[in-house]
Amino acid sequence: MFSLIKTIGLKKLLATETPSFLLSLILAETAYKFGSFVLECLAFLVTWGFISYLFNVLLSPRKNPS
Repeated sequence: MFSLIKTIGLKKLLATETPSFLLSLILAETAYKFGSFVLECLAFLVTWGFISYLFNVLLSPRKNPS
């Protein structure tokens, strides 16, 4: 995590990951009831990664092939 913050910068990291983090947190809190903290935590992390990926793919500016 420290390397990520050092490479990208804290402000940019917060700006890009906060929406996907909050959406994943809400989804995990309302939908995941596995009865195990570890399973719920892993499911949350996978959900966060997937939603973050979707946000980056869908919201990133398109480059025109030249």
